[in-house]
Amino acid sequence: MRSFLMGLCEVVVRVLTWPLYVMKAVGLYKRLFPLLAYNITFSYNAKMHEEKRNLFRNLWKYANTDGTLRLLEIGCGSGANFKFYPDGCTVVCTDPNPHFKKYLQMSMHGSDHLTYENFLVAQGEDLGHIGDESVDVVVCTLVLCSVTDVQRVLSEARRILRTGGGFYFMEHVVSEPSSWTFFFQHVLQPLWYFLGDGCVITRATWEDLEAAGFSELHLRHIEAPQVPITIRPHIVGHAIK
Repeated sequence: MRSFLMGLCEVVVRVLTWPLYVMKAVGLYKRLFPLLAYNITFSYNAKMHEEKRNLFRNLWKYANTDGTLRLLEIGCGSGANFKFYPDGCTVVCTDPNPHFKKYLQMSMHGSDHLTYENFLVAQGEDLGHIGDESVDVVVCTLVLCSVTDVQRVLSEARRILRTGGGFYFMEHVVSEPSSWTFFFQHVLQPLWYFLGDGCVITRATWEDLEAAGFSELHLRHIEAPQVPITIRPHIVGHAIK
């Protein structure tokens, strides 16, 4: 009965989201989403401040012998993570949406402790402009939910990481099947897909990380505080090539 109700509700939500299909088809939402994401960043960072601070606190252990650290962020968006990166870090930014550039530059101006090398408009599945084993750290937060091929993104991350480099992640994931969170995730998925510009809230992303071929994987499941129930289950951690 529960699965039938879930399926019925999902159909209703799909019907109600038809105006969003039109917005996506004409390209309007691609321009609107960066503004929404930029404003949501402040709220999300305030709620996840301690988790992010703890996640990125040991980035410098991947620095080179000369003290330099080259970091590439996949799906950098508006630069929500910049303030958590260590002083002197060189950052390469990538995102498939070119309309983020305006908000990214605003974040750059407020992060003088970093050196910005480049902003590349690129899909996470194809980082061909980045050389093999050319970065010390790859960061990917709230991105694997919206990519087309999670395994391909992780493969690219491993390719561009030097041996011994670190891959840092923080992602919302699907909840336990017996939970009401799981129910609402599946019911609201059609709507969330458009609100989040392709965001999928029903992925078991930890399984992709486990299968990605990293030499070490340090992963925790957490419940994010004060965020919508649909994105409350998170995984956070880092992997080593």
